[in-house]
Amino acid sequence: MSVARDPQTEARAAAATRLLRIALPVAVLVAVVVVWHFVVKLNDIPPYLLPGPGVVLRTLIADWPVLGASLVTTLWTTLQGFLAAAAGGIALAILFNQSRYLEYSLLPYAIILQVTPVIAIAPLLLIYLPQDTAVIACAFIVAFFPVLANTTLGLNSVDRNLAGLFQLYGASRAQTLLRLKLPAALPYMLGGLRIAGGLSLIGAVVAEIAAGSAGAGSGLAYRIAESSYRLNIPRMFAALLLLSLAGIVIYGLLALVSHLALRRWHESALGKDT
Repeated sequence: MSVARDPQTEARAAAATRLLRIALPVAVLVAVVVVWHFVVKLNDIPPYLLPGPGVVLRTLIADWPVLGASLVTTLWTTLQGFLAAAAGGIALAILFNQSRYLEYSLLPYAIILQVTPVIAIAPLLLIYLPQDTAVIACAFIVAFFPVLANTTLGLNSVDRNLAGLFQLYGASRAQTLLRLKLPAALPYMLGGLRIAGGLSLIGAVVAEIAAGSAGAGSGLAYRIAESSYRLNIPRMFAALLLLSLAGIVIYGLLALVSHLALRRWHESALGKDT
C-alpha cells in the first residue's frame, strides 16, 4: 500500500535540507575562526608567529594591490593549464578509444608523467622553458591525467547492448562516437574536469614556488615564499586565504557546470533541484 506524499511537505523538506547544507559548513567556519581568535588573544601570540583572523583580514585589505595582481596571475596560469589539460586529455582519450594499439603504446608514459612528483619536474622545466610556459606546463602535467583516465573509462563503459544496436543499424565509428560514446562518457568526463580544476591550481602553485626560489615570479605562491623570507606571516596567511578561496570557487564553478549539463538526464544530478 503506497502512501500519498504531500508536495508542499516535500518542498519544505527539500528547502530545509538545502539550508542545512549551507548552514553547517558556515557554522563550522565561524567556530574555527572564533577559536583561532581566542587562542591568539588569550595566549598573547605575536603576529610574526600566529596572526589572528583580524590581522589577516587587515593585511589582506592593506596589501590587496599586490595580492590582487598576484591572484590574477595565478588564476590566469591555472586557467591556461586547465584548458590545455582538458583539451589534451579528452582528445587523447578519444584516440585511445579508437585505437587500442595507440593506448597500449602511450598510456604507460601518461602514467609515468602522473606518478612523477611535479615538484621534481618544475626546476627542470624552468631551465628549458620560459618561466610563464614552465608554470603553465606544470599546471597541465598535474591536471592532465585525471581528465584522460576518467574520459577513457567513460568511453570504454558504454552499454554493450546499445553498442550492439548501433552496430546492427550500420552506424559508422564517427556516428557511434558522437551519438553514443561521448554522451555516455560525459559524466565521467565532467568528474575528471572537476578534479583537474583543483589540481591545475596546485600545479601552478608548485611551479610558482620553484620559480620564486630562483628569484622570479609574481603569482600568489611567489608572494607566500617572499613573505616567508621576510617573516611577513600575516601576508602569508592572507595569500593562503586567497588561494583557498580560489580553489573553492574553481571547484564550485565546475560542479555547477557539471550539474547543469547532467541535471535533466543523469542519475547523479536528478532531483537535486527539488
